[in-house]
Amino acid sequence: MTLNREFSMNKNSSFVTSLEEYDKTRVKVYIDGKFAFVLYKSELRSLEIKQDEVISQETLQEVYEKLLPLRGKKRALNLLQKKSYTEKQLRDKLESGFYPDEIIDIIIEYVKQYHYIDDLQYAKDYITYYSEYRSRGRIEMDLWKKGIEKEIVKDAYYALNEDTELTDETVLIKAILEKKHYDYDMAGYEEKQKMTAYLYRKGFQIDKIHQMLEKQSVSS
Repeated sequence: MTLNREFSMNKNSSFVTSLEEYDKTRVKVYIDGKFAFVLYKSELRSLEIKQDEVISQETLQEVYEKLLPLRGKKRALNLLQKKSYTEKQLRDKLESGFYPDEIIDIIIEYVKQYHYIDDLQYAKDYITYYSEYRSRGRIEMDLWKKGIEKEIVKDAYYALNEDTELTDETVLIKAILEKKHYDYDMAGYEEKQKMTAYLYRKGFQIDKIHQMLEKQSVSS
C-alpha cells in the first residue's frame, strides 16, 4: 500500500502536532496539524510516538500497512460474528472507530473476499424473512436505507423469483386482516380508517388496500 496522506507527500518525516485523549485507552493522533488516526496508548509507547516530535515515514508505514489493517480486520470479523452487516453499515461502524478511509477500503475488500459481507445475499435473506408480512415497497425502502443499491435489491428479487414464488401482496393483506380478526361489515368508519392506515404504514399500496377491504366485504 502506498501512503496517500497529505502530510506524507514528498517528506522524509512529519510532525506530531497533537495527541488528544479519546478515552481511557485510546488517543487521537494529529500529524502536521491534521487528524491522522487513533492508536491505543500501548501502541503509542511501542512506536515511540510523542507530541511535538518527528514521526518518520517508517513509523507511518508501520501504522498504515500493518497495525491499522490488522486491527481493523479483527474488529470487522468480531462485528460480523455477532450479526450481519451490509457494506455501508460496516463502513459506518469502522468510520465511527476513526479508521482512515484507505484502511476501511482494505478491510472491506478483505471481508468481501471471504464473503463475510455480501449485499446480494443480505438482501435475499431480508426479503425472504419479511416478505410474509411486509410489502415489496416497504422492504425495498428498508434495504435502501441500509445502504444496499437499488440494482442489488432488484437482482435479489429476481433471484428469489427464480428459486421460489414470493407471496402476492393481496394475499399478504388478506392474511393480515385474518390475523387481526378484522370484520369489514361490522367495523365502523374509524376502525376501517385505522386498518387502512396500518396497512399503508406496512408499505402496501392504497388501491390494493381498498381493493382487498372491498373483497373481504363481498366475500363475508
